[in-house]
Amino acid sequence: MKVNPRYLLQEPFPQAERLGRVVEELDRFVYVRAAPNREAAEVGQLMGDSVVPWIREVVGSASGLRNQRWIETPQGYVWAPFLQPVKDIANTPLTTLPDYGSGPGMWAEVTQPYVNVQLANANAPFGHRIRFLVQSNWPIRLYYGQVMWVDDIRTSDAGEVEYHVYDLYGSLGDHFWAPAHAFKPIKPEDITPISPEVENKELVINIARQTMSCYEDGREVYFCRVSTGRDGEDGVGYTPVSDYLRVYMKYISTTMTGGTSGAGYDLSGIGWCTFIATGGIAVHTCYWHNNYGERTSAGCINATQEDAKFIFRWTAPQVEYYPGKIDQVAGTSVRVVQS
Repeated sequence: MKVNPRYLLQEPFPQAERLGRVVEELDRFVYVRAAPNREAAEVGQLMGDSVVPWIREVVGSASGLRNQRWIETPQGYVWAPFLQPVKDIANTPLTTLPDYGSGPGMWAEVTQPYVNVQLANANAPFGHRIRFLVQSNWPIRLYYGQVMWVDDIRTSDAGEVEYHVYDLYGSLGDHFWAPAHAFKPIKPEDITPISPEVENKELVINIARQTMSCYEDGREVYFCRVSTGRDGEDGVGYTPVSDYLRVYMKYISTTMTGGTSGAGYDLSGIGWCTFIATGGIAVHTCYWHNNYGERTSAGCINATQEDAKFIFRWTAPQVEYYPGKIDQVAGTSVRVVQS
């Protein structure tokens, strides 16, 4: 089946230092307003995965909603949670894979708004996300900030260098061939621990304020906004509150799945995962919303790529480049407080 040309790669992406990608599905749209206000006149619509220049973030009005941040674009204003902040960075493809002592292979992160990929194993038992895309005749895409494992290189019939990429952990069998220029190799020095000599570290997540702080010997050394669980009915989307948690597992990247078939999630390439509580509760990157400062997640602590990576490197214990994970540990102390 041919993919609807309406959904093909947007080329070229707009030329701007900062860009925003609409995080809605391909067949949905978001409104563009004449002013940063939900009551302002509609001046346009942006379909899912549209990429636009990100001029600046402003505080406006969104009646009935807590998040009052808006993004100014050349077309007008878009409510901030609908735009993932991204960049368009093309990388020089490698011709051979590095060997960091475990055989050829590397971790790599997507540095373009999105990239179309091709299934490398069409008969795999896909997760429901990939199955949905195939059945809907939509392109399969990886998005800015996703982290994947690369274990092979080829040159396509069109002469383009491609990487064989997949989730090393949690995958249901989805493997892809992807344009190599969209991926920045992650090197061992990129994951070196931050202040490993400090023994007294504590990670504090504040539910009421939707913030996360890192403390060394009682002194705050890092602060950021996050998005915790929605606190839904029957505990769905609940981020557990406790003074006695510890980092017990870390993954450079993994697939995360959960929920029901009708309201579940199947998210690949989630980078810099620092697990703090049973049930798969972790601090990790998020490429499907920009609603930090508000309760949005299914229970985890969503953070920007930069913030999640800092937490991953700052918390103990250290993770080796390969296998890129560690579990069954008693690491850095964590407190999740209500206010």
